[in-house]
Amino acid sequence: MSLAESSVRTTSDVAAEMAAIGHAAREAARKLATAPTEEKNRALLAMASAIRRDEAAILAANARDLAAMKRTPGTNEAFINRLTLTSARVEAMAKGIEEIADLPDPVGAVIAAWDRPNGLHIERIRTPLGVIGIIYESRPNVTADAGALCLKAGNAAILRGGSDSFNSTEAIHRCMVEGLAAAGLPEASIQIVPTRDRSAVGMMLSGLDGSIDVIVPRGGRSLVERVQSEARVPVFAHLEGVCHVYIDKAANLEMAKSIVVNAKMRRVEVCGSAETLLVDRAIAAAYLPPLVEALRAAGCAIRGDEATRAILADVTPATETDWYTEYLDAIIAVKVVDGVDAAIDHIEHYGSHHTDAIVTDDQAAADRFLSGVDSAIVLHNASTQFADGGEFGMGAEIGIATGKMHARGPVGVEQLTSFKYRVRGSGQTRP
Repeated sequence: MSLAESSVRTTSDVAAEMAAIGHAAREAARKLATAPTEEKNRALLAMASAIRRDEAAILAANARDLAAMKRTPGTNEAFINRLTLTSARVEAMAKGIEEIADLPDPVGAVIAAWDRPNGLHIERIRTPLGVIGIIYESRPNVTADAGALCLKAGNAAILRGGSDSFNSTEAIHRCMVEGLAAAGLPEASIQIVPTRDRSAVGMMLSGLDGSIDVIVPRGGRSLVERVQSEARVPVFAHLEGVCHVYIDKAANLEMAKSIVVNAKMRRVEVCGSAETLLVDRAIAAAYLPPLVEALRAAGCAIRGDEATRAILADVTPATETDWYTEYLDAIIAVKVVDGVDAAIDHIEHYGSHHTDAIVTDDQAAADRFLSGVDSAIVLHNASTQFADGGEFGMGAEIGIATGKMHARGPVGVEQLTSFKYRVRGSGQTRP
């Protein structure tokens, strides 16, 4: 049955199918946990090949999704860009899967080992998490990234893409299943939820009768808040990406302009896009005009505090809400602060612990910022748009986790594993 046909199923039909999906995923996870690296890599390379071969079909499916989105009132360009696939983006998906295949297999890796005085040899080794449920919006490339990362780490994946990327998700998933079959791995290793029915999300959050071990949400505030509120299994999540760039008094102006424009405008719809610019009061009068001019030239709207507007009277006044806002659009809030400690205080109060950057030639100021900002990713003299698993050498990522339990920052193959202790003895008994 096609995804379009599945969208009219009753709730009881959805419940039965979701239960079957969960059971099949659990069975697949048992086999994947001990699957040889060579088989997993063979599947990944076959997936990449299938995606390249089926580029035309994937783009045609994406065109149907885009046409439907553009008919929806109030949809902005940032959300359209998130959904849009191009030949370059399809190639990037295929290349990302190949890069995941090239990564070391984390399963079975020895994290630590030691010997006890009684002769016991103890090892801490990486093991798969089991079945991972990924709930995401808009970005169809997540289908490829998440499925490939889970497979490499020995996990089964249940993917629930957004209604707006329904057709794109199906087309990409067919390529993933083809790769699994080519390597002789269970086709249920990577499954998609074949319905738009929102009740399926609730069923995943309940854990599908113990089938799902971890939930990873990737989307807007409403999705992540729902997942964090309703999930009965552990969650890897970030609430939103309220990211900052702080321009210190010792910053190089040309570097600052380049970093700020890239951090905000390279792709405004990604979670690593800068939403707030903080500028040291000591250099605000000299630095703010060229920084704002560079942002405006790139098409960015500016909202500033009173100190910013005292220097640039034509800037739109910022409200308290602006400091909390993840715009995901060509808008940035600008505030003048009294040095690095005030910047840290602002980020702690208003930020989301995602990604924050300092631009400075003063190493002491940089060290103070990097140690004082409690975010998953902190950068010195680099754009916040590097908040990406691929840029970290992880091949790809499922998302950026901002919590402090288990995974933090880009969630790649290592973060999709747990560990167990392997103990070898020679007949020891405990006195």
